[in-house]
Amino acid sequence: MKVRALIRSAVIGILLTGFQTAIPNISQAQGGLIDRVKQKVKDKAEADANTVKCAVTDTACIKKAVDEGKSVKVVDAKGKPVSTSDSTKALNAATGATPDAPAATPNATTAPQGSGQAFGDGVAANYDFVPGDRVIFAEDFTKDNVGDFPRRLKLKTGNFEVVDWKGQRAVRSTAYGTLIIPLLETLPSRFTFEADYVGNDGWNMDVAFGDTDDEITQAHFSPGDGGLEGAGVSSASSVPDDARRPITHLAVMADGDYAKAYVNGVRVANVPNTKLGRGKAILITVTGDRDTPAYITNIRIAAGGKPLYDALMANGRVATHGILFDSGSDRVRGESKPTLDQIAAMLAAHPDLSLTIEGHTDNAGNAGSNQSLSERRAAAVRQTLITKYGIAASRLTSKGFGATKPAVSNDTPEGRQQNRRVELVRA
Repeated sequence: MKVRALIRSAVIGILLTGFQTAIPNISQAQGGLIDRVKQKVKDKAEADANTVKCAVTDTACIKKAVDEGKSVKVVDAKGKPVSTSDSTKALNAATGATPDAPAATPNATTAPQGSGQAFGDGVAANYDFVPGDRVIFAEDFTKDNVGDFPRRLKLKTGNFEVVDWKGQRAVRSTAYGTLIIPLLETLPSRFTFEADYVGNDGWNMDVAFGDTDDEITQAHFSPGDGGLEGAGVSSASSVPDDARRPITHLAVMADGDYAKAYVNGVRVANVPNTKLGRGKAILITVTGDRDTPAYITNIRIAAGGKPLYDALMANGRVATHGILFDSGSDRVRGESKPTLDQIAAMLAAHPDLSLTIEGHTDNAGNAGSNQSLSERRAAAVRQTLITKYGIAASRLTSKGFGATKPAVSNDTPEGRQQNRRVELVRA
């Protein structure tokens, strides 16, 4: 059904090209759409040809397919796909892989998937993503009822519903469809976009920024690749096998006409001259089916801020949201490296500068646990700067405040995201 729908879209696009002389912009856009549709059909056929069905109990079949570099669709005794959780367990059992870390807890500045790797591992050398410091929109669907359409989003096409999935909430699609994220303000010149996505390797999640699709660049992501395309720009690359995850973390960082895109800690696009729309909406388009639904969760859109040193000198303190930890843990994750690189560079450039590192949480969960975790995480950041970057211990102290010093109200998802932070305070 997916292929027929895409072919039908391609035929419509071909018919529209007859208006090329009168409406050149539409013709060009449809030409690009046709190429993408054709490529997706081709990719889907190739993916199907490289997929092996194995029974959930047939570890030999699963291991053989993995060893041969093929994709595995794990099925039950009747040949029907099993749940994502059961599929992952079967793959882990057959290959000896370590299960993923638990899902993120509400009160953690936490990366979406665990890897058990040391600091700095699991991210590519070119990974330089630093999230914006003022949250514009955040959603993990925890306030929505299961089975409902997410109340803070809008529907453009398709059929979406909120589900309990892998220990967290997500919005699920079993068909082609587009969601609209309405924003309370126009996207600023500097902003970041993040989301977690699960889908078939052959299909993209497309993200369009701004109120219109006309002459703007879109981000295209799949579990194995990603990039930026549109307005005369095309930049994309694949991610290595060791960067693939059951849950794919996607990110875009924009500064004026400069934009970069990332998949699971790998920079897949680096474009100095693009046009990301600056409107009051973001559109997310996915394709799923009953066997392989698409899931989206942990959406975060934030405005970029001043350089760390400028903000620190102006206000005496600066909040950072790019230092990430394993769920319920004080282990600093590899994705924190770009932010810690900036902090270390600032300290190296200003040898007279000393800092107090503060850990903060929102007000969800147990107050005592939040207090203890914030203290341990602040101490872990301090220790990382000492051991990994050679910063003198005498220049750094650490404190944890739990939820006792919120930066903004905890009444909204954006507020809670804003309050989960590490702050640097000029000593």
